[in-house]
Amino acid sequence: MNNSVKENVQSVLSTPGEKNKTWVNEVLLLGFRNLQGFRLVFFLFLILIYSLTICGNLLIITLVSYSKILQTPMYFFLIQLSLSDVLLTTTIVPNMLDIILNKEKVIKFINCLIQFYFFGVSECSECLLLTVMSYDRYLAICSPLRYSTAMEPVFCLHLVSFSWILSLFVMLMQVTTISMLRFCGFNIIDHFFCDLFPLLDLSCSDTLMVQVEVILLSIPVIVLPFTFIITSYVFIISTILKIPSITDRQKVFSTCSSHLTVVSLFYGTLYSSYVLPTRGHSVNASKVIPLLYTVITPLINPIIYSLRNKDMKAALDKFLSEFWYKENI
Repeated sequence: MNNSVKENVQSVLSTPGEKNKTWVNEVLLLGFRNLQGFRLVFFLFLILIYSLTICGNLLIITLVSYSKILQTPMYFFLIQLSLSDVLLTTTIVPNMLDIILNKEKVIKFINCLIQFYFFGVSECSECLLLTVMSYDRYLAICSPLRYSTAMEPVFCLHLVSFSWILSLFVMLMQVTTISMLRFCGFNIIDHFFCDLFPLLDLSCSDTLMVQVEVILLSIPVIVLPFTFIITSYVFIISTILKIPSITDRQKVFSTCSSHLTVVSLFYGTLYSSYVLPTRGHSVNASKVIPLLYTVITPLINPIIYSLRNKDMKAALDKFLSEFWYKENI
């Protein structure tokens, strides 16, 4: 453990009544302890996952930008979702690799806040982008005649811009409020990144107002978007069930099945991590779910959209064919 951290902890333990005199300038992230002989294996596994995630999402961005058949609103939104996944995994994984390699890591408190900020931006933007994509699927299935006029390029750009700007603004408010708290004494976070609740646990101020603010700010970026997605799929499923042919039903449903899978995965892990009680769980067990939505989900998203999408497969085949042809001329 870093000497400055040790001195800080000892100071708190030796003078419990003087906690507010020892201010936190650094934070010790413990990451995953008790890995023992699996440390190197876990390290290599994360490098592989990170590499595949970056390559998979960059491939989607490249294919959508390159292929004419993918120049539709849905794939434009998919590019933004891939950018959000790249931001999320790049914010979390490199720092986690450093923690695993060194068994723990001391970072500046300001860097901890910065990590939390970009983590929050990626999560908020993903919520909003999934909502925009559900609206796109709703129009395509429930109002196909209005689709081309409603989802004009300028309108799509406005939706995406609003999603990113709102995410940046909401997280700026959260981080600003958290930075105004007093952080003193104990400065150890038993986690692999600077998440909200571990950060609040470090504060020696009353965090009630911060928690109230988090709940209020979650309404426009989590609660309302999720409600909108559920409502959209109620109408989508209702429309699909009215189609007489089973084959046509399956064909129509396949156009939104990838999005529905990603939504279920994203909100399922988010709900499990922040809403379900964690009492009775071991410390390492409480890190498994955050590991899923910060590391695994950004990898799975491009796989879902590529393997279950005929247009994406066709664009990839054409891209590889032309690349192979140019290389062999």
